[in-house]
Amino acid sequence: MLGRLNHVAIAVKDAEKAAKIYGAAFGAEISPAVLLPEHGVITVFVTLPNTKIEFIQPLGEASPIAKFLERNADGGIHHVCYEVADIIASRDTLIKEGARVLGDGQPKIGAHGKPVLFLHPKDFSGALVEIEQA
Repeated sequence: MLGRLNHVAIAVKDAEKAAKIYGAAFGAEISPAVLLPEHGVITVFVTLPNTKIEFIQPLGEASPIAKFLERNADGGIHHVCYEVADIIASRDTLIKEGARVLGDGQPKIGAHGKPVLFLHPKDFSGALVEIEQA
């Protein structure tokens, strides 16, 4: 059921500025900033040979990332994202096993244009987990 690690997301105040060092210091490919109003974030991806780093910044004061940055002023790791072959089957199995899906339980379109769901961090050793349809 669990696929490869798609990305690690780091919450920051300025996603483009945070990603810039990866391009300058390591020559990594940096995506343009993408606004995701449904998720309340702006994202910038850094592509690495084996995964990606997603820098996420708040899009407005109501953003869940704004609240995260209030508690973690310097930013920090926000979530990890794993690929799954079938997001609905994965969701149903996870719920059956006792995991809690955040929101209304219905997938939303994420930064890669694919369906995503978030899972409660208390069910995953304190880590917020995102699953993304591969």
